[in-house]
Order: sequence, then structure tokens, then C-alpha cells
Amino acid sequence: MPTTPLIDAGTIARRVAELGRAITEDYGGQDLVVVPVLKGSYMFAADLVRHIDLDVAIDFLGVRSYGNQQESSGVVQITTDLSHSIEGKHVILVEDIVDTGLTVAYLHENLATRQPASLKVASLLHKPSRTRVPVEIDYLGFTVDDVFIVGYGLDFAQKYRNLPYLAVVTDDEA
Repeated sequence: MPTTPLIDAGTIARRVAELGRAITEDYGGQDLVVVPVLKGSYMFAADLVRHIDLDVAIDFLGVRSYGNQQESSGVVQITTDLSHSIEGKHVILVEDIVDTGLTVAYLHENLATRQPASLKVASLLHKPSRTRVPVEIDYLGFTVDDVFIVGYGLDFAQKYRNLPYLAVVTDDEA
């Protein structure tokens, strides 16, 4: 298991609750479609929607850009597409981490062509030092340094997603 804790479970829970309240206030009784990006954002999205006091529909997008590496390949592949139309609906795209910005920019552009009433981005983490394509993050959990992070849904080669906290993977643990 990664031995360098970064953000504990309690801190994550408090921040996710704050984000859920902010989304509830911003959408003031409107229906909302939350679109988690699989697989990394599933824990964040599950906790987030429990704090949104609105009617929420959930649909999923699956993408791949990392494979089993610590660096994004830069190529985004949709592995699972939405199962329902988002036309005319308020949509929040939920990501685990915005690293280079390439994945979120690609997905935002893709979803915008589907004519939602609005489209915003929620991300648990952001690594601004790695940005290659700037993207607007409307609901951000935490800004982090350029380290490889696992836990709370984030993985390394499909491992460590089940950690209830966020941790840094060191070279000897990878």
C-alpha cells in the first residue's frame, strides 16, 4: 500500500459536502445530470451526489488515457458512452483529476455538441503544474502538486482505488 498519505478521508468528506451544497445552491431546484468519468471518479461522484439536494440523474462516460502508466498518453479513448440524451439538460461532468487538461477538454467539447442547457466540470483534484490545455473547473476539491496520487477511486494499474484517503505513490511502490 502507498505509505505517503496526502489527504485524509475526513478532509475529503468535508470538501465533497461543501461542493454538493454549492451545486445545490447554483442549480436552485433545476434537474441535473451528473456524468462521472469512469473509473477514477466513481467514489467522488457517489459521495458528491449524496450531498446534492436536487433531482439528479446519473449517466456514465468511460475513458482511457493512462493505461498502466503514470503519464497520460495524451490520446483519449471513449470506452463507454452516455446511455441517454443530455440535450436541453443541465450537466456536470465529474472527473477524479484534471492533470494535463486534455481529457476534460476533449470530453467538454464532445458533450457540448450534444446541446446541453449548461455544462460544468467538477473535479476532485487539479494539478496546475501539468496543464497543457487550460480548462475551467467549476467545482474543485483540491489543488495538488505534481505527484502520482492514488486512493478514493484513483488507481495505479487498477490498484489502490479502494483506499478511503488519497496517497502519493513513490517510485519504489509503483
